[in-house]
Amino acid sequence: MNIHIFDHQHELDQAAASLIIDTVRGTAQPVLGLATGSTPTGIYQALLHQFKSGAVSFKHATTFNLDEYVGLPPEHDQSYAYYMNTRFFDHIDIAREQVHLPDGMADDLEAECRQYDRMLAAAPVDLQLLGIGHNGHIGFNEPAQALRSGTHVVQLQEETLQANARFFERSADVPQRAITMGIGSILRAKSILLVVRGADKAAIVREALTGPITTSCPASLLQTHAAVTVLLDRAAGKELQDHDLSSPYLAYS
Repeated sequence: MNIHIFDHQHELDQAAASLIIDTVRGTAQPVLGLATGSTPTGIYQALLHQFKSGAVSFKHATTFNLDEYVGLPPEHDQSYAYYMNTRFFDHIDIAREQVHLPDGMADDLEAECRQYDRMLAAAPVDLQLLGIGHNGHIGFNEPAQALRSGTHVVQLQEETLQANARFFERSADVPQRAITMGIGSILRAKSILLVVRGADKAAIVREALTGPITTSCPASLLQTHAAVTVLLDRAAGKELQDHDLSSPYLAYS
């Protein structure tokens, strides 16, 4: 696991974008696993800048998003389809048939999950972009006694609902369920890029990266993956101690 801590947000965004671009340029048919939320917004802006400058093309890329709310149509301004379209897909040269998100409006959600897993199996992810929730969730894999490997419908926990409420006019409008890639799907990516910002995430960053591997902190399972890069701002990394970073398991810069 390679950990990099940045003093400036734009440097973190540029570093993340560069890693994604390296994957796109270095792979004939690149498959990207993408994330939403406030964390990757600057990364998508950096990618768009590089695309508009002619530095990268996405026409041969395929994308799979981690998750989507159940019950929000793609045109809803808080759906993850809307987020991805307006911030990224509408502005690049990717073919729409190569863009995949779970369908939270599907009549049969279980069938939708099975279909998403079949597509992931047919096009393994080269690089998976992740954030982390305050309770250690990745995607919408919430802490539990046992975690699901494949794509599934999840009941969002209260802490996650509260964190997402700021994006909705009323807390009652926050969807209670989501479709998410499972932990197994995430860990099957050839490489993983975890990006975390803010002092409010510092405690869960240390728990996930240096604590015990446990389903009560789903992000701790990233410790089992052979190719994880972690990009933190200084605030998010503030609880990592010298003895954490001197571990032979972790590489730090």
